[in-house]
Amino acid sequence: MMDIEEALLLRAQQDAAQEPSLRTSAGIGAGLGAVGGVLAGSVPHSAGNLLNRLRGRSSSPLKGGFRMAGGLVGALTGGLLGAGLQSMVTEVSPAAKYLAKLQTTGTLTDSEMRGLEALVADTYNEIV
Repeated sequence: MMDIEEALLLRAQQDAAQEPSLRTSAGIGAGLGAVGGVLAGSVPHSAGNLLNRLRGRSSSPLKGGFRMAGGLVGALTGGLLGAGLQSMVTEVSPAAKYLAKLQTTGTLTDSEMRGLEALVADTYNEIV
């Protein structure tokens, strides 16, 4: 039979598994930032191409420009913002809170005991 601490640890692990990883959040943020940066850099790029045509210059398609710079800056900032946002919205599992309090103080208030009872009952229902 499973004791309460094991049930709380199992529930905390399940809660953590449902959260997106830091790598996933940074990757999504970098991808969205890169797309946004390329789109934002397309306007000055088109304006530069128009100016080059008016002046009679030809531009190299492989030359880096506003789109590449916008994509790079967007990817970097999007990745950082994605990772930062993920760490801000990640909540501590209620099971982890109860387990930490039980192991550090050994006592719970009446409302915490009712919450713990409901959480352990839900965990046992999921296992069985």
